Amino acid sequence: MDIRRVPYVDDKKIITETVEAAADARGMIAFTMVVSELQGYLLAEAKRLNVPVVDIMGPMLDGLSSLYDRPPKREPGLVRKLDDEYFRKVEAIEFAVKYDDGRDPRGLLRADIVLIGVSRTSKTPLSMYLAHKRLKVANVPLVPEVEPAEELYMIPPEKCIGLTIDPEQLNGIRKERLKSLGLTSRANYANMERILQELDYAEKVMKRVGCPILDVSNKAVEETANIILDMFRKGGKPS
Repeated sequence: MDIRRVPYVDDKKIITETVEAAADARGMIAFTMVVSELQGYLLAEAKRLNVPVVDIMGPMLDGLSSLYDRPPKREPGLVRKLDDEYFRKVEAIEFAVKYDDGRDPRGLLRADIVLIGVSRTSKTPLSMYLAHKRLKVANVPLVPEVEPAEELYMIPPEKCIGLTIDPEQLNGIRKERLKSLGLTSRANYANMERILQELDYAEKVMKRVGCPILDVSNKAVEETANIILDMFRKGGKPS
């Protein structure tokens, strides 16, 4: 049995050609068209050429319409549109994982948004949250002993966002992090002098990049993400 698929039927010419081909092959047509005008034309052409037809989707739409007391939208491509959105989200999440924590500087040039800041300024959680909004996000940790990749200075400043935080709050966060790892809070990571040094270095890098700077002190990830989304829509300009 020969099966011929005819996708994306959006005009009457394609319908006529398809029905004529089915008539020549002494075949039948099974269709899933939802546009009433095209569906009516197909049925008329099939009747004219004596071609059997089967409406695959119609009974399902009628049943759902009756169950929910709502008419069908009859808009083709909705499922495909949802699939595209889903795959864009998956692609963005994979991007965030691949280019997390400055792993590969090549991702900076491909990202929609680049987040930079010292350790524990929520770069990774923000990257993942924004990825679920279908944005490709890369993030780079700023450490005084490690010069940022040259790609960081090649991206448009409005695509980069610097994250800063109150030193006292960062000190508390880092102490808790060390405690969760079973390490002493007296480690250099949570030393106030070291924190001030890191924040000062990070500010210099952000000024060199020319990017907007967000203070994430006392902000939930969702709150900061919404600010970033608003800035992204406005071309990197803070509200």
